[in-house]
Amino acid sequence: MFHLIFGLPCLYVIVRVLWPLPWPFALKACVAVLLLVASQYHLWSRLSSGSVFSPEFPRALVILFNWAFGAIFLLAAMQLALDVVTLVSKLVPGGGWPLPATWRYAEAALAMLLSAVAVQQAVRVPPLKDVTVEIENLPAGFDGYTLLQLTDLHISRLFPASWTREVVARSNALGVDLIVVTGDLIDGSLATRRADVEPLRDLRAPDGVWLIPGNHEYFFEYTAWMRHYAELGMAVLANRHTALRRGDDTLVLAGVTDLSASHSGQPAHDLDAALADAPVGAPIILLDHQPRDAARAAMKGVALQLSGHTHGGMIVGLDRLVARANGGFVSGAYAVGGMTLYVNNGTALWPGFALRLGPPSELTRFTLRARARPRTN
Repeated sequence: MFHLIFGLPCLYVIVRVLWPLPWPFALKACVAVLLLVASQYHLWSRLSSGSVFSPEFPRALVILFNWAFGAIFLLAAMQLALDVVTLVSKLVPGGGWPLPATWRYAEAALAMLLSAVAVQQAVRVPPLKDVTVEIENLPAGFDGYTLLQLTDLHISRLFPASWTREVVARSNALGVDLIVVTGDLIDGSLATRRADVEPLRDLRAPDGVWLIPGNHEYFFEYTAWMRHYAELGMAVLANRHTALRRGDDTLVLAGVTDLSASHSGQPAHDLDAALADAPVGAPIILLDHQPRDAARAAMKGVALQLSGHTHGGMIVGLDRLVARANGGFVSGAYAVGGMTLYVNNGTALWPGFALRLGPPSELTRFTLRARARPRTN
């Protein structure tokens, strides 16, 4: 069913864009076969590795598949819009406008160009984004404290060791106090990804590198991956917290497992356990891969929640659907009660749909500031 759903836009393109063109039957048939092959990218991924989430092809082929798949997706959306306009025109006196072949050529060219741009935006090493967060009762020792959020790296054939090495180099050059990774680090087994994740060993920050699992960790040998992350020098916050200190001042960093964890037989997402026995009165930063449970975190007194998962919605328009599936949260900062929720667009994204048109990837550096108290007369 999964592969059939992704094949439907391709069938629409074949019927409404390709077949009306004044081409020889043999040529149209060949192009139709190529389109069908491209539309089944996720099937070929599953056959290559046993999982749609881990295409084990050469990187150039993964990029080509994403470009072709993206062009089909965009072309289907364009043609649907044209068909709706044509249908509406039939209701207008003198309407029933024809759709000349030149329009089909133009929309196909535009779809291929936009898809190329979208893939390029998806696979680049992301630029830096600076965000200042004001926190009530932030201790003086943490005023100006900096932390870097990486999330949704999806290290894979599309985001290999060379890409990871560049992300690590840029991250270390920022000189932040703390680095956090909010899930979905990998797509693939430990055996296939070991070399690609190795550059993460070089991540450095004075207060350490801390991570939580995302939903993709549960697709691939969860226990083995958590052990390997620890061996790389990254501390796992799975339903627990740590206290960061500057002299007598304290800041709590807490992390939870993914909301999907219990479906894989792993410890369920447990915010109460993560915050148990946390120092009283210390501001809390929570790492939670998915943003949709943010209201509960706010009720528990969390000051700042850092999430990912949504990839920012990837494409303008599609982001509205992604928001609906994530409690209305999709990209950027939100005020949730007295808490700030930040939903990161992602350092990378799933190689099965590597397209970005609008929401950019980001290396996100946060600077914490004490919230000024309102003046009283």
